[in-house]
Amino acid sequence: MKTNTHIKKSLLAAAIMLCASLSINAQAQIKIGVTISSTGPAASLGIPEKNAIAMLPKEIAGKKVDYIVLDDASDTTQTVTNTRKLISEEKVDAIIGSTTTPNSLAMLGVIGEGKTPTISLASSNRIIEPMDANKAWMFKTPQTDTMMAIAIAEDMSKKGIKTMGFIGFSDALGEAFLVEVTKYAELKKIKVVATERFSRSDNSVVGQVLKLMSGNPEAIVVGASGTPAALPPKTLAERGYKGRIYHNHGVANSDFLRVCGKDCDGTYLPTGPVMVAKQLADNNPVKKAALDFSNKFEATYGAGSLAAFASYAWDAGLLLQQAIPIALKKANPGTLEFRTALRDALEATQGLATTNGVVNMSKSDHLGLDQRARVMVQIKGGKWVYQVE
Repeated sequence: MKTNTHIKKSLLAAAIMLCASLSINAQAQIKIGVTISSTGPAASLGIPEKNAIAMLPKEIAGKKVDYIVLDDASDTTQTVTNTRKLISEEKVDAIIGSTTTPNSLAMLGVIGEGKTPTISLASSNRIIEPMDANKAWMFKTPQTDTMMAIAIAEDMSKKGIKTMGFIGFSDALGEAFLVEVTKYAELKKIKVVATERFSRSDNSVVGQVLKLMSGNPEAIVVGASGTPAALPPKTLAERGYKGRIYHNHGVANSDFLRVCGKDCDGTYLPTGPVMVAKQLADNNPVKKAALDFSNKFEATYGAGSLAAFASYAWDAGLLLQQAIPIALKKANPGTLEFRTALRDALEATQGLATTNGVVNMSKSDHLGLDQRARVMVQIKGGKWVYQVE
């Protein structure tokens, strides 16, 4: 009986030790939540992001990294649900996402409440500015609307354009891009003669295009992203518009080229240097990182598969790979202390060359990119052609 009791006590002690060991290991594991739009109207952006996430390292600084990837279906309500699940149920240390501006804006209150550092893959300045208690936890990798609006206004000015029209999404992305494009166009003495809106799910924009063309603008800017952004230029081509057409940087993916086809040939857009990595000068500070990623991505998913939004997800990974080892010196994963240390480490990022630019962040700047992070390209024969300034 004594022997049996002794054995039982030994087994119980071993079980307790095993549970404690498993608990420590679980705490040591880094969990990264991901909510992206791999279905719905923004799927052409979310799918490349998902593909890039699959390429991120599964170990950082000797710690296993678990990526929990959820689809928000391009829907703000689902994005909030996913974010709450990642923070409350999965206890993630950081989040990557979401794909679009409306979705990323919808996350702010949740990540602020959960004090979880998040790296958005959407464009609008409003995601990180002006800084407040919620945005203190939000970072982003894509170039801002301001940066791209400046690039478009400068290009129009160089070409002697004096009037422009605008057609964009009837949501936060479209509104934010219109505000920035209008501001910088006016600084270049370019008059906005007409503005129109359309929904991501619309099947026709004939009425809007006819109104735009009635104003005889020398150029038209399309403030939209993904494959839905192909609708205005296709309709403009069908109606015989001969002016210059500019796109938002959210169209830089092969699906957009496929859907728009020849109707987008000759049109322009500002985008990240990664999309023309092979065409960059050898002394460009971004070329090495951009070329490395573009080669890896196309080797994995096929020639021509590279997309700007894939690079934004990859850059989020590069930021975390630099920040996580620093945060680990201060706290263990799975704790508020670690999440805070990770947020602080992201803010302290300096001189990090990503696929889209050189990142220098601060407490007031959660992007850290400058004008080196954008180039002007023209679509020619279904290819991105770098317009050397």
